[in-house]
Amino acid sequence: MTPDSIKASYRRALGAFEEIVIRRYTGAGANRPYFDAPVLARVTGYEPKELVGTIQQGDRKLIVLADDLIAAQVPLDLKKGDKAVVRGKELNIEAADDSTRRVAGVLIAYELQVRG
Repeated sequence: MTPDSIKASYRRALGAFEEIVIRRYTGAGANRPYFDAPVLARVTGYEPKELVGTIQQGDRKLIVLADDLIAAQVPLDLKKGDKAVVRGKELNIEAADDSTRRVAGVLIAYELQVRG
């Protein structure tokens, strides 16, 4: 399969995706400004067997399409400390995996570990 066919496959699966917001704060202090970008994501929990390393019970996994991030003008350097707003609740991005969902070196989607 090519990266384009994989992207199309992910796009067809969007019925299982929901709208979330990726939020990045700038500056410091209580009233610091932030940038919100609505994107689609697949939101799931972790299986008990996946609770290893830094993954804790209650953490969630978000699959976010890279093309959606680009279209929403989100920098593709998602990192710990950025936020994801899921169902109205702001969650901390604990890890952003940009390797697992690559095909032939092309980033298809991020896999985010979120907590909160």
